[in-house]
Amino acid sequence: MDSSSQQWGVTLLRVALGVMWISHALLKLLVFTLPGTAKYFESVGFPGFLAYPVFIAEITGGVAIVLGFYARQAALIMVPVMLSAASVHIHNGWVFTSTGGGWEYPIFLAIALAVLWLLGDGACALRTSSRFTLDAARHASRQQRIGERI
Repeated sequence: MDSSSQQWGVTLLRVALGVMWISHALLKLLVFTLPGTAKYFESVGFPGFLAYPVFIAEITGGVAIVLGFYARQAALIMVPVMLSAASVHIHNGWVFTSTGGGWEYPIFLAIALAVLWLLGDGACALRTSSRFTLDAARHASRQQRIGERI
């Protein structure tokens, strides 16, 4: 696989994750309403006021990820949100069809966010993040091993 196709693959992952975040934020706002989301948060043991910063994180993080505006950092920031969501569903079982929803979807999304952070911003990013990627890390490691041999 060439570098160009890899970058477009990362872009596809980035846009899909960002759209997912935007849709979940809009679900909280337009369907459940933010006060309703706050009541749900309270019902599962989280302080209700957290619904508001979570909504802001989801909508701004989703837009940043879609646009590629520091997408790697936004993805990394969103991982704890997904792990918190998984903690709510952990007792419901594995699959999303379990009563109350399972924990596999939030864990999958947390992993996908971590993958995006590791891979980089992809093509068509408005503002790229740090240059650290898996390829850069491998290259640095290879250079270090070569230096140790000399």
